[in-house]
Order: sequence, then C-alpha cells, then structure tokens
Amino acid sequence: MAKIKIITYGCSANQADSEAMAFFLEKKGHELVDENQDLTILNTCTVKSPTENKILKKIKELDEKGEKIIVSGCIPQAEKDYAETKLKKFSIVGVFDIDRIAEAVEKTLGNKRVVFLSGTAENKRNLERKRRCSLIEILPISEGCLGNCAYCKTKQARGNLVSFNLTYLVKQARKAIKSGAKEIWITSQDTGCYGYDIGETLPKLIEKITKIKGDFRIRIGMMNPNFAKKILPELIKVLKNKKVFKFIHIPVQSGNNRILKKMNRNYFVENFKEIITQLRKKIPEISIATDVILGFPGETKESFMETVELINWLKPDVLNISRYWERPGTESAKMSKKLHTRETKELSRQMSSLFKKIAFEKNKKQIGKEYFVFVDEIGKKGSFISRNDFYKPIVIKSNKDLLGNRIKVKITKAKSEYLISEKVLGK
Repeated sequence: MAKIKIITYGCSANQADSEAMAFFLEKKGHELVDENQDLTILNTCTVKSPTENKILKKIKELDEKGEKIIVSGCIPQAEKDYAETKLKKFSIVGVFDIDRIAEAVEKTLGNKRVVFLSGTAENKRNLERKRRCSLIEILPISEGCLGNCAYCKTKQARGNLVSFNLTYLVKQARKAIKSGAKEIWITSQDTGCYGYDIGETLPKLIEKITKIKGDFRIRIGMMNPNFAKKILPELIKVLKNKKVFKFIHIPVQSGNNRILKKMNRNYFVENFKEIITQLRKKIPEISIATDVILGFPGETKESFMETVELINWLKPDVLNISRYWERPGTESAKMSKKLHTRETKELSRQMSSLFKKIAFEKNKKQIGKEYFVFVDEIGKKGSFISRNDFYKPIVIKSNKDLLGNRIKVKITKAKSEYLISEKVLGK
C-alpha cells in the first residue's frame, strides 16, 4: 500500500470531493500523508486564471522532482483538451469519476497513465467521505447549477443541476452528527436552486436536518439572488432556527444593472437590496457575505462607483473581491472593452481599502459583548478559532485545549477580519 498526499484547491465542494477520495483510498489500505508521499493528487480549481496558473506551476515542480501525479477536479473536467496537451504526462480523474480514484492510484503507481473523464453526476449521489476535520461535515446537496454566467468556467466542469435525494442527505447529516460532527456545511454551486429538478427545496431540507437530535449548527452555503428571492420567506424561517447559523452568502457581483445583464446574472441590483432588507428586518444581526467582480468587460468609472455605493449601503461582514480574469471558452472572453490588469488591480485596491474600514467599524461594536461559541479550529501561536451563532470568527487566546467545546466568551479586541476574546467566561 502507498502513501498518498492530497492537495485541494478551491471551494468547499472541492474539499468534499477530496474527503470522498480520502475515504476510497483508506478503504483500499492506502495511507494519507502530508509529506514523504509516493503519489500526489492535486484536486484542482478552474475559477480564475491565476489559480490555474498556480496549479500548473505546482504540477511542473512536482514533475521535475520525479513525483507520480494524478490531476483531479475542475481543470481537467472543464478543459478536456488538456488531457493531451498541458496534462498529457499525468493521470486524470474528473469531478464525476472520483469513485475510481483508488483504481487510478494503483495504475499510476504501476507506471500506467489513466484518463477518467466519462462519469456523470449520478456517480456522486451516495459517496462516503473521510472528514478532514472530525467536527465539520461538508454536505454537498447537488452538482451543477441552473445559471449560465458569462464569465463562469465552473459550469463547464460541473454542468447543469442534479440535486441529491433529500432523505439520503438527512440520513448523511444524522450519521455525521452521531459520529461527532458539530457543524454541517451545506454546499453546492448554488444552494438556492436545490431541488428544482426533483420537487424539493432548500428550506425543506434544512428544516428536516434541524429536527435531528444533538447540539450542532448548520451553515448554509452560497446562493444566487435570483433563487434566494424565490424561497425567501421559507429561508428566513429556517434561518431563525437555533440550529442554523444566522449567516448568508449571496454574491451580488456588481452594483450596476448594465454590467449584471452583461454577466447574465438574471437579477437587478434592486432585487438584491430587497432580499437584504427583508433578511435584516427579520434577523437584524444576520451576517452577510457577498462577492464582487471588478473590471468586467465594459466596466466604467461610473459602474465601479455604483458598486462602491452598494457596498457602502450593504456594509457586508464578508466581501470576496475578484478581479475579472478572462477564462477561455466563456461568453465574456468574446467581449470587448476589457480593462488592463493594472486598472483592475487599482479597483481591487480601492474596494479592499473600503471594506477593511467597514468591517473594522462593524467589529469594533462587538467589543464587550458576550457570546456562546463553538471552537472548531486550532489557530496560530496557541490560539483557537471559534464561531458564534452569526458565524463570526472569534480568536480565543487560551492555554487550555478548547477544541470541540462550546463555551462562553467576551469580546475584548477587534480586527477587520475577526474578533478576539482574551476572556473565557465558562461553558
């Protein structure tokens, strides 16, 4: 049996895929390691050009060391021609073929190259996974989406929506909670459209999971505004449940309707603002995460300033800022009026500066407040990372081992990215 290292890039769906591969490999007797490996699996992400370039550079470095390599995930799935060009030396396992990872490992170790890119989303309906963190269950609820964003490469990798059976998902959540999971991360390319193809809905799924006995929290993953709007009353109802983090991730991408139309996002800024207004009316302290893409083809100073105005209005708790990167094979790659990278870099700098000020001012208001939190991660320099019911990251400085505990803390300091507690008040 071999020592295998898995390197994961990208979203929580990719993390779940890596956990599935880990399960299959351990079942066959292989050992998962962080060093001194016999073979490396790179589970790749295709969202941005810099990320792809970083991954290809890593593959080259490993190859020059003479290491055996399997490339899995979104890059080979979206760029199938890479199998005979940029990745022609390496074994390949697509996003719908991870149930064949053990076979790929055995053949690659035997100096035989394999290319597995023929699977479908049906192959992923009932996958077992080995949790990277025993306290967190990543629960993919579907593959693909119903969108057709002009800039998106992931769609080419993961395809159209295939929702997984609701009863099975509840069963998986129950099994995870029984085995010690304290957080259930609901994940997909767009959680808001879950069930459209099978007559189910996301709120119904969440409600079913909240009825499972145990002390745990559910984190609902990213959903696009057009689908969030359709399920908003039911969504608000489940967000109020004590077992659900008061946190929502709704990417707006731009504050300008003309740009949103070019992006093929299927909603207007006004729709997004209406959703946020209703959420904050019903759940005043809810944490809001959103995304913006800066420098999309046709972006002007005026459209950028509208995005700035929207972020000033929204005052998000989390802001993921992306500079536009042209991805081959997408609709936006054919568009004119593209900004130079130095221009998009400046837009990103301005937006980052704005958000840091917003986030710091919001977090400062948390100083002195007390929260019950769950400690789910070991931090740096003897610290621990926890989350309150609003999914705010709180760094706790303590000499005791707090991992896996639910405790009460007092916020003593604030940063733009997180809160700090130097005072544990008890359990």
